[in-house]
Amino acid sequence: MRTVLLDLDGTLVDSAALITEHLSAALRTLGVDRTPHQLLPLVGPPFETALPALGLTAEQTAAAIDAYRGSYDAVAATETPLYPGTVALLERLGGLRLAVATSKPEPVARRIVEGVGIGGHFVLVGGADQPNGRLGKAAVVGSVLERLGIDPAREPVVMVGDRHHDVDGAAAHGVPTVGVAWGYAGPGELSGAAKVVADVDALVDVLTGDAHWSTRP
Repeated sequence: MRTVLLDLDGTLVDSAALITEHLSAALRTLGVDRTPHQLLPLVGPPFETALPALGLTAEQTAAAIDAYRGSYDAVAATETPLYPGTVALLERLGGLRLAVATSKPEPVARRIVEGVGIGGHFVLVGGADQPNGRLGKAAVVGSVLERLGIDPAREPVVMVGDRHHDVDGAAAHGVPTVGVAWGYAGPGELSGAAKVVADVDALVDVLTGDAHWSTRP
């Protein structure tokens, strides 16, 4: 049975507006003025590594994350919208083993997945665990593979995501990525994916086919 690891933000849920709204407000508490649109590139990677690129110190980064978590986490499970067609997609992939692999903190990811009503489709919802050193997509993918007892060299497994972090994180474990064009990637960002699909129908065809891909095209 093929295992499919699915990213959350930008792949299953259209969460950018909610994330950037709360992140912009959190930054304003530190006197840092960034519009939600300016923060769109930060949707995907861990804020612990993304926020310093804005010039924040380690202390400011920690404070911004705390402020963000204080507001976003309270509403994420009820105000995060699914992409149209997500439920039908997961139903059509019912013959595969599905798991979530996201850079979000795992407890938040679990609440979102349950809150939007898709929890029953996954054998595992895996996310970041910063206190224990699980940070970034490579660490998350490794954790999901370990907990599912999957050796990518012996069993068919593929990542589905919308950012280069998904591609690179999965490739660190020898797992190819199918990129989805409806997410938040910039032009050319998914060039390292084994395939890039434009819509749900194409994704279903790729995932349920008998193709085997390397970690690069």
